Amino acid sequence: MSTFFGDVQAVKSNMTQIRAALRALHDEHEASKRATSAEETRERQDRMNATIESVSKIARETKLRLENLDEDNEKALKSGKIAQGSSEHRTRAALTSSMKTKLKEQMGEFQNLRERLREEYKEIVERRYFAVTGTEAKEEDVERLIETGESETMFQTALLEQGRGQILDTVNEIQERHNAILELERKLLELNQVFLDMSVLVEAQGEMIDNVESHVARSVEYVQQGHVELKKARAYQKNTRKWTCIVIVILMTILISVLLPVLKPWKSGSA
Repeated sequence: MSTFFGDVQAVKSNMTQIRAALRALHDEHEASKRATSAEETRERQDRMNATIESVSKIARETKLRLENLDEDNEKALKSGKIAQGSSEHRTRAALTSSMKTKLKEQMGEFQNLRERLREEYKEIVERRYFAVTGTEAKEEDVERLIETGESETMFQTALLEQGRGQILDTVNEIQERHNAILELERKLLELNQVFLDMSVLVEAQGEMIDNVESHVARSVEYVQQGHVELKKARAYQKNTRKWTCIVIVILMTILISVLLPVLKPWKSGSA
């Protein structure tokens, strides 16, 4: 079990790093929302990209470790090193299942972050548009900008009225955000594949644990049934001995009743 627990510790360490990276991404994202220039936005997004790349590498490594743990558990079971439904078997299955579920949940949080980034990018565009034009942006215009990145088209009237110099910084910032969001979404989608893979593994693990629990339940039932049968056997054995003693007493009584009149021991005594 020492090798198994060593692998478990490595997986837990990886998941701690993933958790820390997720917090760092949230912090960096909050800071990027306050950025007012294309340069600052780019710097923030570059750091977020680097963090996501690191997480993606750690997540794939963690998934591979968990898959290897499954294989090792199966080999140990088939080779007879551990018994089906034994304490060690249940411990291995429970720990592996727990870690798979946690990794799946962590990957799910990154997908929530992806949705949050897109939604808040939309809000930033709406605020920038209102700050420049004094009017609220049309929903279809915002959606078109998010999909195409053509910010100049959306700000065309303001560009004509106020001049490119005054509006260009806002246009460039929004364009930079658009490019960054696309890159972040691409990298987060790579993590989504890990999430999908873990969903399959968790489902398979659940079926395996159900089988283990079923096997243990059957074993307990067999043991309990064995105890009942043993009690019955002991009771039968006790009754057998009891009736044997009764039969012996009856036979002895009959034998004495037959022999006494024949032997007449009292006459021998008087003679």
